[in-house]
Amino acid sequence: MSNFKHIFKLKSISYKLLIYFLLLILLPIFTISLMGNHYYSKTMSAEINNHTIQMIDQVNNNVEFYLKNIENIIYYLSQDPQVNKFLKNEFKTQKEKAETEYEIKRILRSFSEAHTEIGGIMIVNSNDTYISNEMSKISRDSFSRDVWFKLAYAQPSKIHLISKPLGRNIRAYKDYSSDSVLSVSKAFTDSVTGNFMGTVLIDLKLATIKDVIADVTLGKDGFLYILDGDGNMVYAPVNPIVYRVNNKWLNSDTNNVTRDIKNNKYKIIYKHSDYTNFKTVGVFSLSKNLQVVTNIRFYIVGIGIVTMVLAFIAALFFTKSIANPLKKLRRLMRKAEEGDLNVRFNYNGRDEIGQLGDSFNRMIDEIRNLIEMVYVEQKSKREAELKTLQAQIKPHFLYNTLDTIQWMAQVHKADDIVEVVDALTKLFRIGINKGNEMISVKEELEHIKSYLIIQKIRYEEKLDYEISFEESILEYKVIKLILQPLVENAIYHGVKEKRGTGKIYITVEKHEKGICLSISDNGAGMSEARLQEIQAMLNSDNLGNRNPGYGTFNVQNRIRLSFGNQYGLSFTSKAGEGTTVRVFHPIIEK
Repeated sequence: MSNFKHIFKLKSISYKLLIYFLLLILLPIFTISLMGNHYYSKTMSAEINNHTIQMIDQVNNNVEFYLKNIENIIYYLSQDPQVNKFLKNEFKTQKEKAETEYEIKRILRSFSEAHTEIGGIMIVNSNDTYISNEMSKISRDSFSRDVWFKLAYAQPSKIHLISKPLGRNIRAYKDYSSDSVLSVSKAFTDSVTGNFMGTVLIDLKLATIKDVIADVTLGKDGFLYILDGDGNMVYAPVNPIVYRVNNKWLNSDTNNVTRDIKNNKYKIIYKHSDYTNFKTVGVFSLSKNLQVVTNIRFYIVGIGIVTMVLAFIAALFFTKSIANPLKKLRRLMRKAEEGDLNVRFNYNGRDEIGQLGDSFNRMIDEIRNLIEMVYVEQKSKREAELKTLQAQIKPHFLYNTLDTIQWMAQVHKADDIVEVVDALTKLFRIGINKGNEMISVKEELEHIKSYLIIQKIRYEEKLDYEISFEESILEYKVIKLILQPLVENAIYHGVKEKRGTGKIYITVEKHEKGICLSISDNGAGMSEARLQEIQAMLNSDNLGNRNPGYGTFNVQNRIRLSFGNQYGLSFTSKAGEGTTVRVFHPIIEK
């Protein structure tokens, strides 16, 4: 490794820049390609799973909706006087019986017409007498032999669902068969004695469930089907895969399994309904639904290769654009070393190379002038030029200089200098902020943290600080540099005057007025008279001669001029205990 570093140091700047550019370009490409493919595949799977679960919930809710409607119909029938008279067989005459049966049929017809999903309704009393508009007995055998009747009789308090009730002693007048309905049965009991009085049977058309499921799509070839509590099929679309799904697979705790079916991986997601005791199962092919991920993977590889070629060409171009002017400058410097002071570096850019070239040209000019002028003239000339150079320093040149100092400090392992320079760089960069008046809360906190780092190094154990904030407000905008004057006051008028270690607490949180930025210290505090004087200054329109309060007044004035008098500063303090300043600022989203 040390040999590699030594060899690398001996290489030209062109070679180094080319390597740097390639690494900077290719590393993100490889990282994004690998991570992006993995993330997209994972996201696609999660989206398909979530979509399937939503569709299952939708189907469950729709099926439960229809069954709850039927349950409401059953409850209404159980409370109807005519139905109760029929169930108790309380008829004095045949005419009364006929009128009661006619009225019940009218009620049943109204329900059937209002709910098209119902195929038929039948009410059977304890004497095996029945009433229905759509169904009749096939034979004289008692209904008590039918499964739907037995279940209702055995558990009269429950509603029973029978999928595809084949073999029952019922013929339907309407055009449907037993394998195309879901039967719902429930016993009627005497409200006083609790004795069994009869049973109601309602057939729900499976076509209704089919309509609910028909609108559901699961990827390219997915489907849904429904099983009852015994694992029998309630409804399933025409699909060869559905009968290859083993019911034993549907007992996982995760309600989510992957199985091989016909040499393809299928995702099986299911959900149990507590109301119906049904399982709604969603099945879809993983390979077909994730085919788009495979296609994207090939696209990424192709784009990556093209990008690598373009990156290499771009790296060569950028390297030459930087290295060639430096090589030219190096040749000119060698000529100047040999005594040729007529050389000139011509460069159109205003970047660091241009600045270096300008410095070289000025250096050559200065050397010629120093030769031609006396010492006094040379000295005054250089002083004037130095002042001119200082006035022309650009912010980015200052940043680059600080970065250079920081790099040199790192080389010499001067960590304290590194920390101070880094904090000072952030302080200047955020303070200037390209002339923008508004910055984010995050940047404001970074600025004040940099300021406190510098002060901490200055005061050492005398000063400590703590910054806390709510994550949700970091991207809100605030007027820049509103904390630094207040923290500076807390240090010089609070912590500095305190014996022992002083601590500053900075808190940023939401408030009913918007955002509250709080600066507290445990320093010397202030008297009531001084506190009233500061409040009066903040409420006035003119600072007057009170120069010590200029920074505080400036913050107050900037906030109120921008947002109105309902925002600004609030002071609380107690002598010997400390001071708290609260800055109220409106919420301004990014």
